[in-house]
Amino acid sequence: MRNTYAEDCSRAPQPPVGPLGPARATEAGGAKRITILGAGLAGLVAAYELERRGHLVEILEGSSQIGGRIHTHRFHCGPGAPLVELGAMRIPVKHRRTMHYINELGLADKIRDFRTLFSEATSYCATSAGHLRVHEAAKVLVADFRQTLPARKYSDEAVLFGAWLTAIGNAIAPADFRADLRDDFSIELLDLVNRFDLAPFLRGSARDQVDLHAFFALHPEVRSGRDGRLTRFLDDVLSETSSELVRLEGGMDQIVRRLAERIQGPITCGQEVVGLDAREDHVAVDIRYGDHVRARRCDYVLCTIPFSVLRRLWLNGLSEAKMAVIREAQYWSATKIAFLCREPFWERDGITGGASFCGGRLRQTYYPAVEGAPDSGAALLASYTIGADADALGHLPAAVRHAVVLQELSKMHPEVLRPGMILDAVSLTWGRRWWSEGAACVRWGKDTAACEEERRLAACPEHRLFFAGEHCSSTTAWLEGAIESAVNAVHEIQLHESRTKQLSGVAGAKAACR
Repeated sequence: MRNTYAEDCSRAPQPPVGPLGPARATEAGGAKRITILGAGLAGLVAAYELERRGHLVEILEGSSQIGGRIHTHRFHCGPGAPLVELGAMRIPVKHRRTMHYINELGLADKIRDFRTLFSEATSYCATSAGHLRVHEAAKVLVADFRQTLPARKYSDEAVLFGAWLTAIGNAIAPADFRADLRDDFSIELLDLVNRFDLAPFLRGSARDQVDLHAFFALHPEVRSGRDGRLTRFLDDVLSETSSELVRLEGGMDQIVRRLAERIQGPITCGQEVVGLDAREDHVAVDIRYGDHVRARRCDYVLCTIPFSVLRRLWLNGLSEAKMAVIREAQYWSATKIAFLCREPFWERDGITGGASFCGGRLRQTYYPAVEGAPDSGAALLASYTIGADADALGHLPAAVRHAVVLQELSKMHPEVLRPGMILDAVSLTWGRRWWSEGAACVRWGKDTAACEEERRLAACPEHRLFFAGEHCSSTTAWLEGAIESAVNAVHEIQLHESRTKQLSGVAGAKAACR
């Protein structure tokens, strides 16, 4: 078994892979020369839209590859290579901006259903009695859940509701969040749910499963009436277990490649930004070249660097409000470990897709669709973790991490220990990656007003320094957020010149009146 470490933990930038001309003065006629920092989805979408509006754009990327947190790994370079998504892997169909660009880029024919946690009755669910099939787990889940309840009467349906919601919460929530969720589900939320007739939402041949999505769709007040901490969590639970999730056959990085092909300006990797100085008429960008740092004077800059990374840079000319949001934005880790298997052994076990909640250190195991050449093997996303769970695995050396996951996975799938079954292993720990220092910005625990204020401050420009990235959006942790922020930033850049002229006109009028 080969071990591949997909992380890029080196601080040293890679050699540039494209031309980089000097940033020159703004063109006449309203066209601007704009330097974009970061070639993730936000930077690429912004460049594409800015060029459509006649602006001249260049993109500087610190790492050796473009795409940001879209990271499709192919286990070999040949046609039909098995692939796994080590970054973004699913799209809710309600994310209209993302779906728009998929159509815009000619990828609509690649859309396929994404089968997720608890969507397949034959997948596994970790319980106190071991790993049980989802369609067999209700009795044990209910018994375990009843032990956590206070001495008060709840309907059997309400207890079933709480048991399944707790199981999903255990599968999705990070370690430091699970205990709080159990307390809230057991008392406040269950008290509220107990008032409803839940019979219409029971599913399965034994009517021992609950359609949580249908319940919350019909009773949105239950979710919206919660405190900010649980509201955001419930939103994520419903998004991540929705039946209306899609993926792209052939890899999510097709979005990145199609955008890059349509951008005329240079996209240059190996450009590590180490400092920013926002002035009234320009932005100075400090870039590391080996042991030296060179400053570049840029007319306009759109910064899509995650705040988790930005706060280690030298920053000058930013307001205290901007500095505060950069310092305080919360990011969570994520770690993904995948194996190339000789064959999709899980299909013989009756599993044809979706994901299992495996518990332990692995948390979630996904079974990607087998779409490559039959003799190339099959990819298995053996473990997907976030938060402290991700850090626990991420801090292990790659080879040790892969061995730990393999042994723990064998408790649910003993087939992985058969000689020659595992051909390769790869992992990516986003919390330790120099260029991201986290998988996504999160706002759990904040009410709607606090979330919007953080978004506003994150996205607010400073002189000619503009900001984008999912951390500047209302939809953090999703591709939709990156696109939303890019489109908003393009709008802000478009407005900047007219605002500047208006302010100049007002200042001139005041001077004439003195």
